[in-house]
Amino acid sequence: MTIVHLRRAATSLVLDARGPGLPRVAHWGADLGPLAADDLTALVAAGVPPVVPSSFDAPTVLSLLPEASAGWSGRPGLAGHRAGAAWSTAFRLDALAVTDEPDGTGDPADPAGPAGSARVTVTASDPAAALTLTVEVVLDPAGLVLLRHRLRNDGDTPYELRELTGVLPVPAVATELLDLTGRWCRERSPQRHPWPMGTWVREGRHGRTGHDATLLLVAGTAGFGFRHGEVWGVHTAWSGDHVTFAERRPTGEATLGGGELLGSGEITLGPGESYATPLLYAAHSTTGLDGLSDALHAHLRARPGHPRSARPVTLNVWEAVYFDHDLDRLRALADHAAAVGVERFVLDDGWFVGRRHDRAGLGDWYVDETVWPGGLQPLIDHVRGHGMQFGLWVEPEMVNPDSDLFRARPDWVLAVPGRLPPPWRHQQVLDLANPAAYAYVLGRLDALLRDHDGIAYLKWDHNRDLTEAGHAGRPGVHAQTAAAYRLLDELRARHPGLEIESCSSGGARVDLEILRRTDRVWASDCNDALERLAIQRWTGLLLPPELVGSHVGPDRSHTTHRVHDLGFRAATALFGHFGVEWDIGSASAADRVELSAWVALHKRLRPLLHAGRVVRVDHPDPAVWAHGVVAADLTHAVYAVARVATSVAQVPGALRLPGLDPARRYAVRPAAGMPEPAVLELTEPGWLPGVTLPGAVLASVGLQLPALHPEQTLLLEVDAVG
Repeated sequence: MTIVHLRRAATSLVLDARGPGLPRVAHWGADLGPLAADDLTALVAAGVPPVVPSSFDAPTVLSLLPEASAGWSGRPGLAGHRAGAAWSTAFRLDALAVTDEPDGTGDPADPAGPAGSARVTVTASDPAAALTLTVEVVLDPAGLVLLRHRLRNDGDTPYELRELTGVLPVPAVATELLDLTGRWCRERSPQRHPWPMGTWVREGRHGRTGHDATLLLVAGTAGFGFRHGEVWGVHTAWSGDHVTFAERRPTGEATLGGGELLGSGEITLGPGESYATPLLYAAHSTTGLDGLSDALHAHLRARPGHPRSARPVTLNVWEAVYFDHDLDRLRALADHAAAVGVERFVLDDGWFVGRRHDRAGLGDWYVDETVWPGGLQPLIDHVRGHGMQFGLWVEPEMVNPDSDLFRARPDWVLAVPGRLPPPWRHQQVLDLANPAAYAYVLGRLDALLRDHDGIAYLKWDHNRDLTEAGHAGRPGVHAQTAAAYRLLDELRARHPGLEIESCSSGGARVDLEILRRTDRVWASDCNDALERLAIQRWTGLLLPPELVGSHVGPDRSHTTHRVHDLGFRAATALFGHFGVEWDIGSASAADRVELSAWVALHKRLRPLLHAGRVVRVDHPDPAVWAHGVVAADLTHAVYAVARVATSVAQVPGALRLPGLDPARRYAVRPAAGMPEPAVLELTEPGWLPGVTLPGAVLASVGLQLPALHPEQTLLLEVDAVG
């Protein structure tokens, strides 16, 4: 056994795997450069704590799986028992395999093994507990760490698993925590605070990722921001109940970790059976939060299944027609959509049997002939005749009690025997772990896609929590989540090229495991551009813009009743998978002309927006938000500067433009051909309508901002000169 040093991008990971117990992480953080064997031995020795009074007689070891047998008194990495026995483990290292080939091919089918990754596989056992543990640690080319545990029951009696979580240590310099919370229509709200002694635990018990999911739990140096500070962050990739936590012990250790949150008796391993944890994604940065996003975005974009084609400008009809489906009206809407440059037209809720409102019909996945006497094909053909793709809304994991399916098979609902969970949006959850229910749902979706020529996209919704979700008398969230994954996988295998959006009453199912099976997420049901600025800013901490649906809504928001002009709405939607959710047939001719210009601008900037590096600005004025995308070759960039409120200072400070090449000269100008934002000033700043300066000046001095009115956005395009 040995000390392993893995290096990728700007990250080093050092594992002390000399045994006899499980390896420990001696360093996870900044790249240490090449280190000789003697250097690694000295590094590990330098991290051994002293023995202090009223403590163990030898230094305790925090391994990849914290164990009480090694003196760990914090959150256990493993909790379980075998009829009251085998409740504590003392794993011993059996084998260590290291693959470290920067030019290797990796395993394209494995999300934890992209080409060029380094991988460590640890095998350990505890004969007394009759358990074998396999730990996989991957450092990918972007510097992202992926951690997964597999536990096997080697005994001849069942083993009930209560918890199995991955953890990684964080140094003492990390003194602040940041994570996200939220609710319907206000997802991804940041919260930060000092990291005191004790444990900060974020549990998701929604049966789905949750509107309040932390998304990324970050620890960092005091005052860290988007562009400065050293930070460490973890993401639990699981779409069911889950936990993410940060723990600081009086003994000096600090850890970040996460895993699946299991119900009582939910996972019982029979002899020879195994359980694998969700992947724990972990990123480190010495350049603030943007550095974490750099690693995560690069990892996602390197996936074999990442969308490669241009993300089509999408019109979804929900806020245009709601349940009022009429073929002629929808044809006319499709005509307007094609005229402004839309590339995908999505028919939302209301097309199937009995679905005139949200209280009936879910589960009866047949086209309602009373509304669609000729079926959906005439609309599909009309849409495709304009050169647009056709998409369809479904919510296959749910059922309304007022449906033919529920009346025939009430036993197909996730429930405790003898009672139903409290209703939510007049619906219950189908038990997909029931083979008959699973076969029915798969069969209906498959038939819809087979029987219609041209459905290229499904907006896959999931509109309620899984409350008291019982399967065969036991907790059923784990089995339901795994079955939903199988359903998505099988449907896509049967229909290659089908794209799917993860929507869950907006942004309640956003995680990296659902995104292995879907092509984008709907970040929120709120299209209010002011709310969306924050929602997209923080969703973008984890996801690159091309994976985040972002639509231009009507002037008055459906969910907040706030009114915005088209420029502010479109400039907000520009930095995502751009679309429209608005009855543009009722819009003025002038608005449709302007919307066409925004669609054309997005298409022109799309190669940059959906492949470049995301940057966000730490501006001293809290009323000024700025973000941008910079091309990989540093020749082109676009930045948006939004005034989200009035400021104490009448004129805000200069805006620094990060991410450019300091040695190059750049021409900066407002985006050509777009309406100017409203301002409160008698003269404009001296650099407008454009200026050419070195990147070093733009990053260090910046440009004086105009006095924008609140809820206005200035869009700047930047091009290298010479």
